[in-house]
Amino acid sequence: MFPLKDNIPTDRTALVTIALLAINVIVYFVLQKGGIFSGPDNGIVVDYGAIPYEFTHPGDNCAITSQGALACEGMAGVSGSAPGQPPFWVTAFSSMFMHGSILHLAGNMLFLWIFGNNVEDAMGRVKFVAFYLLGGLAAIIAQVAVEPDAAIPTIGASGAVAAVLGGYILLYPRARVVTLIFIIFFFTILELPALLILGFWFVQQIAFGVYGVANPTGGGGGVAYFAHIGGFAFGLLAIKLFASRTKDYTIPPKYPVY
Repeated sequence: MFPLKDNIPTDRTALVTIALLAINVIVYFVLQKGGIFSGPDNGIVVDYGAIPYEFTHPGDNCAITSQGALACEGMAGVSGSAPGQPPFWVTAFSSMFMHGSILHLAGNMLFLWIFGNNVEDAMGRVKFVAFYLLGGLAAIIAQVAVEPDAAIPTIGASGAVAAVLGGYILLYPRARVVTLIFIIFFFTILELPALLILGFWFVQQIAFGVYGVANPTGGGGGVAYFAHIGGFAFGLLAIKLFASRTKDYTIPPKYPVY
């Protein structure tokens, strides 16, 4: 399922959401040196990505070895020192604006645009900035708590966007989303309840996250599912503290509903 747009109009231009979209795109193409058909520079990802091991072992940095593997100071069998890098607390923020591929970037930005403008509209621009960043931090904390010794960079706006989704689902429980659905080689467009789409997404993250813990070598696909869960949970719990106004629209659907 690919959401395309929702049916909740906004009262003002979502300047913060637009700015976040622009920042993420600029970081990927300019700072990360990523491309449409090629991924970003691995060295930059390691330096500015949020690595759980660096959070739980302050002062011990991780780096790519001459063999191309990622090793961290203080790990068994690892000698030498890693080159100077940003402090781990800096990477907690920088990692929110980095992505591993053009598809990773496009997916996060699509969800941010569809649902972020309404959440920003409900709480105002300054509060939305704080909500977004805190949601991203909550996502990192959740991922570190589950995998404290992981030496894999966590990057992406997914955690912060997940917080936006969690807030949206409580602010607009009756909203509907125009959704592109693929069925093998065919596709159709339906207008589905946002509660169904976002609820299914959250349950899916929990299922995949639990499966990854139960099967540590079972191929989690490199996705930080618990970061998604942590961000979404933050959005659910904190939205009422940030949102000052909501709108409850029940616009008749324009597309078939099944």
